[in-house]
Amino acid sequence: MPTYISLLRGINVSGQKKILMVDLKSLYEELGFTNVQTYIQSGNVAFEYKKTTPIKLQKMILDKINNHYGFEVPNLILAPKEIEEALDNNPYQHIEKPYFTFLSEFPKQENIDALNSISFDNEFFELIAKVIYSHYPNGVGRAKMTLNFFEKKLKVNATARNLNTTKKLLEMAKFTTD
Repeated sequence: MPTYISLLRGINVSGQKKILMVDLKSLYEELGFTNVQTYIQSGNVAFEYKKTTPIKLQKMILDKINNHYGFEVPNLILAPKEIEEALDNNPYQHIEKPYFTFLSEFPKQENIDALNSISFDNEFFELIAKVIYSHYPNGVGRAKMTLNFFEKKLKVNATARNLNTTKKLLEMAKFTTD
């Protein structure tokens, strides 16, 4: 069975949309997903399921969470290969704490052009395929180029993870297939 990686957006942030990972794992298992593994409290899940489309999986997860908790949680489904490519293509290999913003789809060129026309001091990014690589020498907490900023400018849904979490997602995905 194929392995998938599910990235939920905006759960357990500032006490909003609280979902315990043990409960999330149970919900995924109720959907028929197997070898379900979660990582930290921000909605990172690796699992196996029959071959299907990411869109169908996203809808299944969105509906299950909404039915159980009464709120919607956008999610993004990636294949392990996509995580591996994101790590390999990272233009900030020499940077200690880069961030990876995974986009739900390819943005329109006009939106990419608009994004590329903006810059902030000590905030750096590169868009490669459906991943924005960024780093913030002064810290991400003060950054203006946030996840919401990128979503608004590119007009696509997205979710972000740091380098350590992105590496861990790939490890989890490889473990499910062993």
